[in-house]
Amino acid sequence: MRKSRRTLLAALATVGALTSVAACGGGSGSSASGSGSAGGSYTFWDPYPQFDASSAWGKLVTKCGKDAGVTVKRTAYDTTDLGNKALLAAQQGNAPDVMLVDNPVVSTLVEAGILNKTSDLGLDTTAIQKNILGAGEIDGASYGVPIGANTLALYYNKKILSAAHVDPAAIKDWASLTAALKKVKAAGKKGITFSAINTEEGSFQFLPWFWGAGGDLTKLNSAKGVAALSLWKQWVDSGYAPKDVLQNTQTTSWQEFATGDYAFSENGTWQLGNADKAGFGYGVINIPGQNGGSAPVPTGGEFVTVPVQKDTSRYDVSKKIVTCLTSSANLLSTDTTLTYVAPTATVQAEQVKANSELKPWVGAVAAARGRTSGGLGTKYPTISQPMWNAVQAALSGGKSPQAALDAAQTAAGKGTS
Repeated sequence: MRKSRRTLLAALATVGALTSVAACGGGSGSSASGSGSAGGSYTFWDPYPQFDASSAWGKLVTKCGKDAGVTVKRTAYDTTDLGNKALLAAQQGNAPDVMLVDNPVVSTLVEAGILNKTSDLGLDTTAIQKNILGAGEIDGASYGVPIGANTLALYYNKKILSAAHVDPAAIKDWASLTAALKKVKAAGKKGITFSAINTEEGSFQFLPWFWGAGGDLTKLNSAKGVAALSLWKQWVDSGYAPKDVLQNTQTTSWQEFATGDYAFSENGTWQLGNADKAGFGYGVINIPGQNGGSAPVPTGGEFVTVPVQKDTSRYDVSKKIVTCLTSSANLLSTDTTLTYVAPTATVQAEQVKANSELKPWVGAVAAARGRTSGGLGTKYPTISQPMWNAVQAALSGGKSPQAALDAAQTAAGKGTS
């Protein structure tokens, strides 16, 4: 059902607040058309402008159109631009037939009334890992099929840890990680780098620590949330983390780690290729929870969705295109190209068999959760922004962690009321 112009404009503001946090976008829109039969033309939008028609991804999109008997006209935008254009296209009545969108944007598009339920389309999602699928579920209904997932873990420099007499396998909780950072600093090296910038990237990187303490996004200023922010502040104040985390994006944070001077980097699956080029031995461990175990980490990645169309007869072909793009036969090559973890256990096993370095990432994704899950939906951006502001205030010394999160909770309460 179409929503009002006011609802769509409000949704535009929401999408604008949700910037891409994974290394899978950038640049302006680009187009690439597939070749098909006389079955007609179908439009497809995705957030991968780095892949042209000659890439493995571009060829797969073309093939899926051919297999469905149509020509697919593909247009690639950066993530935020795609979400905004999708809302405008829906308002104008010319949404694409199939669209690949960043998972936190799904709930915004659903609220705007422009996405079909997978159940209404007859799409099978039973093989997909529940927590990955959950990032695209609203009120128990699924509105897309995930192409894969990325998330966060801790990369470590083997040489630095060895010199500091730190065994990465012994890092099981916050206390053991902080003790390791203390040893690294005593050995004359730098501790940990991460992104605490005042954007969604900062919230994305803070969430494992917030959730790892048992924090609840509807209660930012609980003792658990304060414990997480106090941990980061302790690291910065003690010199275990650099003060420039306040300006670091995930890219610049990675560049610091790539100098070979840091023991740890909180970063994502998408950096594996860069890690192999860094010139030093590295390993990966899951981000620890406050008292042990793997902390829940946020899922990144995209969902293939089918926007609402006036001509509902088009859905049959759209379903074929979605099924092709997300089939087990195609997910392995797609997720290898994107350095994503596949959304099904079968393909995950194939990935690990082909590349053992993905094993800890499969474990991390298994512990992950969607940022908009748990009924948050479009409330998430109104919580995330006050949260990243609180991180900035506390790490800069402007406010105590408690005061910063008290202010964040007040602001979030106004945004969700």
